[in-house]
Amino acid sequence: MTSLAEYLECNARDFPGKTAIIHPDGQDPDGVRYHELTYGALQSRVEELAAGFARIGIAKGTKTVLMASPGPDLFALAFALFRIGAVPVVVDPGMGVKRMLHCYCAVGAEAFIGPPPAHAVRVLSRRTFARTRIRVTLGRRWFWGGHTLHGLPNADGLPDGNRLPNADGLPDADSPISENRPAADDLMMIGFTTGSTGPAKGVEYTHRMAAAMADGIRSVHRRSRDDVSLVTLPLYGMLDLVFGSTLVLAPVAPAKVARAEPTALVRALARFEVSTMFASPALLRVLGDHLTLHPADLPSLHCVVSGGAPVPPDVVATLRTVLDEKADVHVTYGATEVLPISSIESAEVLEETAARGALGDGSCVGRPLPGTDVRIIRTTDAPVPRWEAAQQVAPGQVGEIVVSGDSVSRRYHAAPDADAQHKILTSDQGNTVWHRTGDLGYLDETGRLWFCGRRSQRVRTPEGELHTVRCEGVFNAHPLVRRTALVGVGEPGAQRPVLCVETEPGVDEEQWQQLLPELRRLAAGQALTEQVRDFLRHPAFPVDVRHNAKIGRGELARWATGQLSPEGGAAGSQFRARARTRARWRQAALRAIPLAGWAYLLAGLIHPFQSPVLQALWWIDAFLSVVVHAVQIPKALPRGRAAGRGTAATVWLTMLYGATWWRLLPSAATSVPGRRVAS
Repeated sequence: MTSLAEYLECNARDFPGKTAIIHPDGQDPDGVRYHELTYGALQSRVEELAAGFARIGIAKGTKTVLMASPGPDLFALAFALFRIGAVPVVVDPGMGVKRMLHCYCAVGAEAFIGPPPAHAVRVLSRRTFARTRIRVTLGRRWFWGGHTLHGLPNADGLPDGNRLPNADGLPDADSPISENRPAADDLMMIGFTTGSTGPAKGVEYTHRMAAAMADGIRSVHRRSRDDVSLVTLPLYGMLDLVFGSTLVLAPVAPAKVARAEPTALVRALARFEVSTMFASPALLRVLGDHLTLHPADLPSLHCVVSGGAPVPPDVVATLRTVLDEKADVHVTYGATEVLPISSIESAEVLEETAARGALGDGSCVGRPLPGTDVRIIRTTDAPVPRWEAAQQVAPGQVGEIVVSGDSVSRRYHAAPDADAQHKILTSDQGNTVWHRTGDLGYLDETGRLWFCGRRSQRVRTPEGELHTVRCEGVFNAHPLVRRTALVGVGEPGAQRPVLCVETEPGVDEEQWQQLLPELRRLAAGQALTEQVRDFLRHPAFPVDVRHNAKIGRGELARWATGQLSPEGGAAGSQFRARARTRARWRQAALRAIPLAGWAYLLAGLIHPFQSPVLQALWWIDAFLSVVVHAVQIPKALPRGRAAGRGTAATVWLTMLYGATWWRLLPSAATSVPGRRVAS
């Protein structure tokens, strides 16, 4: 078998009645309501969708934007596209509309599958989607034409749902879909990086790469079809369906795992006897803290896997305490371009490697997975076009982590500059590709990989380079410190190292003042950190949307720069006064735009327009004024609170003015005064 769709098809024929997906489906008086879908029903749906897609022109190699909420429809749509060899294009919506559009423009997709709001954005961004010729709406279609998911024609020309399955609950084996199935090295999917540490890049996944990822996870984490797996990332859910296990979608919002309701999560783990779980460190911290206060018996849970960001040792220790003693807790390391790279179990972390983190050794992420070759090369920001030009470093020496193997993406999509920066070619007959992760680390004497931070985030001072994760480990060991982030202020080569500190909840101002000399002593006690003399307390670090765990160091660096460089003087006051005047005029002009939109809506309600063009503009205006403004409310609330606005006022002003109001407010981070201590 070469494609994920073939694995799913095989599982459906082997055990059609087995539950494939359990997903939240609303609320009832007892809590979250769930719905179950069998492998046979899922495969039947995949075949129907694949036939419908083929009839409307989606074929092998068709790049297809896929936007759907995590759930059965997302998996059915993805596997249907895999089935016919089409190429889903997946972008994390958390990166924002502007950056998403940039990603889609780079791909030039020919088909678009998404809900009505997504299609409305597509209509307003015609240049971005100039090559899109096939449109499928998930839900009610408005004025843009194309097809709806419910109305897709199946292979018999009947609307979806009218095709009868065979006795096994599956379509006949002689499916009318073309049997020109994808080959192992054909493009399977384009998934974009989050862009949290640089520009978002389209990663090309082949069917061979996905199968290698599944094999690696299966071997290291002992996965089997007997598992019941709870996940928060759709990609891991796809692999569960390849394993033949039962997939439980977590009752949490994927972009808000750090604020998840732990009670519903624990109930799901117990109710469905979940045996394995994948989650980010942020969600596992929430789960561990909840189980500490409210112990629960979870005897079926034998494997917990975390990834997406460095996992603090205290999170591992908490899980080790609250879970069954037979449960394994694995910390994995990987990237969008290769997942996973390495893994380590909690016993080794707590017995040995965690203590070394406090000494500045970095974070141990375990041994490379079978079939994955990891090397360390000399740190450089310049491209390394050929492997012969790469300079490998000695064991124990910090350099850039590079990886090769079947699970490694060979290229980015239509991005030769990114390939030149991140890929290294060899001269062997197999034309091996080494991926430069952009991460710094080293291999110890036992072959374990240690993570030391991002190459682009290293702090370059006149005295030398500081690696973020190595330095932060020294301070994170303090019991009053929740986490820290080392950033550089100034130009590389002359940067001033600044440690941003997020304290544990409940630490007041007096305790913070007592903590500062202790942080200075920790800094002076290590040659690695003796350059760090500035400490800023931060209320809550900015984090990535996907995992809620990767720290936004670029934003913190800008914040720290402002805290350390207060403006002053008469000339500065005059400049700021003129700037405030210009800002007020600009603000007034910007806010006139949404007000004009509301006026147009009101006019259309009082006197409905007869012209089709004016009607279309009215519906677009309605979407922008109501839907787009409404989805901005969660982002506006923290800024509104930081500016002293109540919840009701923030909601009202956001609905009225949209981003022209809340984006002009200071962020929650910059509105809280920092505290600096310099030696």
